Amino acid sequence: MVGANLKAETMKLMEKRSALETEMNVIIDRLCQPGGPGLSGNLVDSEGFPRSDIDIPVVRAERHRLAELRNDHKEITEKINENIQVLHSARLATKDSVVGNAVPSATSHNVVLRDSPSSMDVDMMASIPFAVVYEIADASPTAEDGLQLGDQLVKFGTVEYQVGENLLQKLASETQANQGHAVPVIVMRQGAPINLSVTPRVWPGRGLLGK
Repeated sequence: MVGANLKAETMKLMEKRSALETEMNVIIDRLCQPGGPGLSGNLVDSEGFPRSDIDIPVVRAERHRLAELRNDHKEITEKINENIQVLHSARLATKDSVVGNAVPSATSHNVVLRDSPSSMDVDMMASIPFAVVYEIADASPTAEDGLQLGDQLVKFGTVEYQVGENLLQKLASETQANQGHAVPVIVMRQGAPINLSVTPRVWPGRGLLGK
């Protein structure tokens, strides 16, 4: 029962984090639009006068709000990771087999933690994780090929974050299309990008990956 409650709490935290990420992405899109100030661009012109092409009070308010969201996002992510580790430890203690799965997460963690010029702000949008691995079955393809609990999927084959896309459906299609073939995978693990290769294949458990 404790494990079920903790899992339910984790799912609620992921939903809350997703809402934060949606709001952050909206702000980032506005700040990084063509001609915009970016996440940290100057609000004065070359002569030191306030820029006349942007609404400076609005920009300052949005940057402040983004900083607040970033802090909330960090706290929630840390709590999610703690819960994942507790659930994982409990499964190891009972030696239960766990079915692998991934939860949608359009996290912009990497974007909002970077204080970079506006030209790089847009480029960072391509590195947004779209799913979090929160369960892995013993001896499954994902386990044997190196995926770990808490890994954030940035790219799986040709699948990567896109606004409005059913990413889990695309992930399932990519998996089916590459049965028996190695798929290049990029994950964020403890804040660092990791390159892996996962081969979808038939095994004694469910699915081609263990989910």
